[in-house]
Amino acid sequence: MKARSITPFAIGRAAIFAGLVAVAVPVPAAAQVDSRLERIEREINALQRVVFPGGDERFFEPEITPQTGNTGNANPQAATSALTDVLARLDAIEQQLARLTAATEVNENALASLEMRVIELEGRASAMPEEAVTTAATETGANASGVIEAPGEDTVEIAVEDEAEAAGPSDERLAAVQAIAKPATGDEGDDEYVYGFRLWDAGFYPEAQQQLALFVDAYPDHWRTTYGRNLLGRAFLDDGNPRSAATHFLENYQADPAGARAPHSLLYLAESMIELGDTRRACIALSVFGEEYPALAAGEMLGQYEGLSGRVDCN
Repeated sequence: MKARSITPFAIGRAAIFAGLVAVAVPVPAAAQVDSRLERIEREINALQRVVFPGGDERFFEPEITPQTGNTGNANPQAATSALTDVLARLDAIEQQLARLTAATEVNENALASLEMRVIELEGRASAMPEEAVTTAATETGANASGVIEAPGEDTVEIAVEDEAEAAGPSDERLAAVQAIAKPATGDEGDDEYVYGFRLWDAGFYPEAQQQLALFVDAYPDHWRTTYGRNLLGRAFLDDGNPRSAATHFLENYQADPAGARAPHSLLYLAESMIELGDTRRACIALSVFGEEYPALAAGEMLGQYEGLSGRVDCN
């Protein structure tokens, strides 16, 4: 058999063919990547329309547009490679995912805060009819059935108490309050709180309420503020005013859920709702406490948590 000679032309054709194969091999993979990127972009655009109805351009661009370099270039592919285009599109996708994640977190926090706010507003609304009836009865001298009664011994006794209250605290009470020393450690905020605590601990609840309210207003960013708001609620609760107490407990939790006394305020909020006969809100407070502070619910605050849970039926 006659051997065929390999000419330079044949060698050139083989080299060209090998080059074409080398270039053509990545094409299916590149097409697949491009197809997957387009699908992901469409899904993210659809998700954007759910999170941000109306396509508000304040939150995201209407469409993902990969950066293509100089638009005046007659050959755009000469200014960027296929890999650069893919990276640009991935950057855009990551930015959109970050915005969507942030929006989701904001919505979740807003919903949690709204739920607690609704609890507070509903509590106030439910109290309005009762307070209105009490006020009307006091002003007109009528009982709950609307029948006007003649003044009796009870009325005289109430009038005497009102006169005594209007006259102010007795000299003995003033002397007892003045005997409680206000500390002077150099930390004025801490001194104000400790003085309020001493008044509460001595059973002077109205005076403690006034002192703690002044402390909270004057030092909103002090490390003791979470203690002050919680103790202010306790001063009202111990004074027989669970409705006002619930307001301060809820405020303390909402202001700083990570505060040192936020979990305590949730349990005292549940106790206030139990005192008011509001089982539903008491169960909500207990549920939030159990979910957000599981370590405390199973540890140092287990006794109080179980004690309050046993006083209401949350099933």
